[in-house]
Amino acid sequence: MPWIKLKERGHWLSPCFLPMADILETIIKFLDPLLEGTDIFLVNAKVKPVNNVKVYLDADNGLSIEKSARVNRQLRTLIEEHQMFPDGNYSLEVSSPGVDEPLLTPRQYAKNIGRTVLITLADDTEKLGVLKEINEVNMVLELKVPKKKEKETIVTEIPLADIKKTVVQIIF
Repeated sequence: MPWIKLKERGHWLSPCFLPMADILETIIKFLDPLLEGTDIFLVNAKVKPVNNVKVYLDADNGLSIEKSARVNRQLRTLIEEHQMFPDGNYSLEVSSPGVDEPLLTPRQYAKNIGRTVLITLADDTEKLGVLKEINEVNMVLELKVPKKKEKETIVTEIPLADIKKTVVQIIF
């Protein structure tokens, strides 16, 4: 049975004794080379106590079912080769986060430039506008503000530290 070196503790441990945090760390370590050189990136990953592994991915050019299925097959192979769940009692889900989930990574923000987003600020106020730019400190948002007979466009910078969540809006 392959053994895994725990990063923080610096010792080797059989995968069947891995706590959830270490299982998650190992899953992420497995994903790094699988995603390298692709337009796919990790958004989030979770491991539930019932050995339910959930991996949420996105891609610069859209996460197709084929891309998701390929990563799922490759990750499942690595999990089984390393006997992370020796009795085989686990489930693996690889998918996109979903259209109503908030943006979590800078790469998600960059991918959604030009789209309408709903931002909830730390004080629970909301702003609806078009995401124009993103950097390490601020987001630039174009807002439509009602004015007497027409709408005026205002461009504003919002510090990322003031943002509670950002959700892309689906406009039909």
